[in-house]
Amino acid sequence: MRRVRVVVGGEVQGVGYRYTMRMIAREAGVSGWVRNRRDGTVEAEFEGSPERVDQVLAWMAEGPPGARVGSATVTDAAPAGDAGFEVRPPA
Repeated sequence: MRRVRVVVGGEVQGVGYRYTMRMIAREAGVSGWVRNRRDGTVEAEFEGSPERVDQVLAWMAEGPPGARVGSATVTDAAPAGDAGFEVRPPA
């Protein structure tokens, strides 16, 4: 089990990034959450098998059509045992 925290910058708000990510994460079978941050970035924390986490990370580097990802910072986190994947309110 691997859990990561990711902060993605660029043109990532107002382009459906969070809702598309929720769909991608659910399809990949990872659990966690995603939210907009007030500084214009998108933050996510999720866990699953290393292969499935890598699959979602690869998608995050590109994002949905209309997004332009300029940066992505990935840090490892302790597994939390989340169930499901949700879009959270901005932080």
